[in-house]
Order: sequence, then C-alpha cells, then structure tokens
Amino acid sequence: MKTVTAGIILIGDELLSGRTQDTNLSTIAKWLEPLGVQVGEGRIIADDADIIAQTVRSFSDLFDYVFTTGGIGPTHDDITADCIAAAFDLGISERPDAIEHLRERYELSELNEARRRMARIPDGASLIYNPVSQAPGFQTRNVFTLAGVPSIMRGMLADIGHRIEGGALVLSRTVQATGIGEGDAAAPLSEIEARYDGVTIGSYPFFNADLRGVNFVARGRDAAVLDKVEADLNALISRLSD
Repeated sequence: MKTVTAGIILIGDELLSGRTQDTNLSTIAKWLEPLGVQVGEGRIIADDADIIAQTVRSFSDLFDYVFTTGGIGPTHDDITADCIAAAFDLGISERPDAIEHLRERYELSELNEARRRMARIPDGASLIYNPVSQAPGFQTRNVFTLAGVPSIMRGMLADIGHRIEGGALVLSRTVQATGIGEGDAAAPLSEIEARYDGVTIGSYPFFNADLRGVNFVARGRDAAVLDKVEADLNALISRLSD
C-alpha cells in the first residue's frame, strides 16, 4: 500500500509573533494518523498574499493533501480565500450555498458586508461544513481550507474524513528506559534501525526532580517486524542498565 502524505500550512501573523500558540498542527496530524496519512511538513507563514499563494501552490504539488488554517473570517486581513483562488488561477465570488450556511446563524439583515466575506469561495471549490460557527471552509482540489480557531477547525474535520483516501497505517512501539541518556544508546540504536527496512527509531529524553531517562519510539508498517524491534530495544536497555 502506498504512502499518503499531507502538508499543513498555518497562516497568521499572530502565530509568528508568539501572541497565539498553535495547536492545530498537532490536532490535524493526530486526526490523520489513523486514516493512513502522514504529515510531511508543517509551516507557519505570515498574512502575506504572495507568500500564502506560493506556499499553497508548492504544497499542493508536493503532498497528496494540504490543510490550511486561518484567515477565512470577516475582517480585512482575512485573505486566505483570495490567496487560494490566486494559487490555482481561479475566480472567487460570493456563493449562494455559502450564504445558506451563514443563514443558520444569522438573519438576512445581519449579513452585512463583513460577514458576507465569509461566503466568498474560489470557483469550483466544495464547501466544508462548520457545525460551530456555520461559516464554511472549503476544498479546492487537494487543499482543505479551515478556520484558525481550534474549536472551529476541529468541528470542520468531521466533514473531511470521507474525502480522504489513506494509505498504509504507521504503527509504533514505545520502550521506556530510566537511568540512561540518549548518548548511551546512540550507536546501538543506529545499528538496530539499520537491521530493519522501513523502520525508524526516535529517542526522546525526559527529566524531572527524581528521574532521568529516555523513550525509544520505533515506527513502521509491519507489526511483526516492530515486535522484533521492540525485543531488541528491551535487550539494549538491559545491557546499558547492567
């Protein structure tokens, strides 16, 4: 089964300034994992029209699926929809079906010019339902454009799963060792990884007042192979602990 990949583009000056801490990348990556989609890259970019369009175009070519978050609200600096249209040389206009989504939340008299901006959708895009605030996201080719607010973004994911054709699932095994550090295991870890095709091993140290140690995480697609890797890791820990 083939490997299916995704790229995630996080859009917003507030992310780059540090005023807002992103959680969307983690949420999307965890949501994609059981669907058999691996995140190949996550990138934070500014609210700059040229940068957004260029990044979307590049990611669309590089990955099977692309997710963008941020910049589809009602204010003047919410420019993502226009940038998606520009990335694919598409027109953009207010869509009646997007207005109908907004009518679930607003009376017609409340749909002022600012709120109607949220109904501007690139030509040919399909809407993504928003159960939280009703302003829809949209899918343009292999690009899913979602809200930046984490609770709204999570709600939109419910309308995307059926559009994803996943690949091979990535499995993992975690072995924890205490009283040793990454440096103790670096060389033998490389040897273990080299013995098994399609397996990667990462080491993640932890420290607290009473304990130091490291988690070894092996990832691959074959459960039987991972069982052997896990046994080798346990044997390595026993040797290093003697």
